[in-house]
Amino acid sequence: MFIYFFIMIFILSVFFLFLGLYFLSLDLSLLIDWEIVSYHSSSMVMTLLFDWMSLLFVSGVMLISSLVVFYSSSYMFFDNYSVRFLFLVLLFVMSMCLMILSPNLISILLGWDGLGLVSYLLVIYFQNYKSYNAGMLTVLVNRIGDVFILLSISLLFNVGGWYFLYYNYYVYGGFNFMFLFIVLASFTKSAQIPFSAWLPAAMAAPTPVSALVHSSTLVTAGVYLLIRFYNLIGQFDLSFFLILSVLTMLMSGLGANFEFDMKSIIALSTLSQLGMMMSILFMGYPIISFFHLLVHAFFKALLFLCAGLFIHCLNNSQDIRFMGGLCCGLPYVSSCFILSNFALCGLPFLSGFYSKDMILEILTMNYYNLFIYFLFYLSMGLTVSYSLRLLYYSMFGYINLFVINYFVEDKLMMFSMYFLCLMGIFSGSVLSWLLFKIPLIVVLPLSCKVLVLLFILIGLFMGYEISIFGLMPKFYNLMYFYFINMWFMPYFKTFFIYSNSFLITNSYLKVLDWGWGEFLMSMILSIYTIYLNKLILFLMNNNLKIFYCLFLIFALVLLLF
Repeated sequence: MFIYFFIMIFILSVFFLFLGLYFLSLDLSLLIDWEIVSYHSSSMVMTLLFDWMSLLFVSGVMLISSLVVFYSSSYMFFDNYSVRFLFLVLLFVMSMCLMILSPNLISILLGWDGLGLVSYLLVIYFQNYKSYNAGMLTVLVNRIGDVFILLSISLLFNVGGWYFLYYNYYVYGGFNFMFLFIVLASFTKSAQIPFSAWLPAAMAAPTPVSALVHSSTLVTAGVYLLIRFYNLIGQFDLSFFLILSVLTMLMSGLGANFEFDMKSIIALSTLSQLGMMMSILFMGYPIISFFHLLVHAFFKALLFLCAGLFIHCLNNSQDIRFMGGLCCGLPYVSSCFILSNFALCGLPFLSGFYSKDMILEILTMNYYNLFIYFLFYLSMGLTVSYSLRLLYYSMFGYINLFVINYFVEDKLMMFSMYFLCLMGIFSGSVLSWLLFKIPLIVVLPLSCKVLVLLFILIGLFMGYEISIFGLMPKFYNLMYFYFINMWFMPYFKTFFIYSNSFLITNSYLKVLDWGWGEFLMSMILSIYTIYLNKLILFLMNNNLKIFYCLFLIFALVLLLF
């Protein structure tokens, strides 16, 4: 069953690729509007927008998901519920494609919410406490983004429709909140500060799912939404959001240098690259952001698939301190792993180099302050640093603690890596020729041009130094605790909410729900109506006496006046 679905999705991917190239060459856009039901002036419609951007992205998503499905046929072979897993992955891909092809906020919400729900089901797939906690954190943070999309839908009621592509934002006022809602929704999905805690937690999912989620689907949905909405957000001052995305790059780069869980290191590298996509978008270059998004998807999927096979061979252990000498036992997978790591570092003439080099040169050419400039280059050095540290621990040296390993390179897994290897080498240069028909002229002095390569070399040196650190004094331990916990963000999201606030909520429960609050707030209306009913009943039962008394009082008042 896995093989049939692989062939079907792969053929669809190739079809969408050629269609996207055709649309790109002629600069075409096709809007398919299907009216499901119409009643008076209200209509329920299903809309699909085919242009070069959506078609190329759908093609990339389907290529990666087809290879992940093929990889899973071997990876999930011994799982009793592998068919359930397959259908969850297919639902996930369908939700992503619906979100990509929608120019309508209602259908975007369907895909957006579908991604959140299916990702929750995939994160809790292994059904243990860690998975349940990670799934709950993932789904709750994603629900915040869903709320912001719903608020955006309610705002678009004022202008009579949900096709955000149609509106000239200069004409219609009041889009300030719309801009804020869209940016915040994208920040929750793409895990920027302060919503970063869920992304490493989502590593509790099976590794093929991680390859899909962290390369081209869930986390890139926020970036893609901002690219689509760029004609709205481009009219506002984006410097604050630029700082947040650059700080996300720094925070994830520092965290990955102190992390020992292999999947968490790769997840934090995804977070770093998402920060880079967001920051170049907020600088005003959405097409370059989209370029990096596509290129990054291929080598990051390859990185996860290689890590999955390593974990498979090491008896499901993810700690890089237990690894070592993997290049002897798994030569082909190790070479793929090293290639994807070098593409992530931006080593010249691999795919990551074309997008990262362009982003850094544009940053250098623009008028941004030293703070942004320094953090950007430092984050790039940290990327090279944690990549080399990961290679140092896993590839070289001796086998550390696992002496009983089952080293086998599965042919099905290797086949899916083969395609991604080709994309990891060639996709950067091919896409740069396709997307930028007129070359971007970047005129910089030699020192600025060489600065990128210099930071790669500094990062290599730093990575080697960090990897041979022994146990340092307490200062190092404190730094380690601070960096590995993502600047304490997971604590703010989880521990602080349910620990320190428990006593306060208990007091509120006693005072408000069981005490005077209940009596004065909730029960006051019922008590008032009961007394009022008693008064009316008394008046009705004794009406002759009361009327006679009232007549006497009225007569007495008249005599007095």
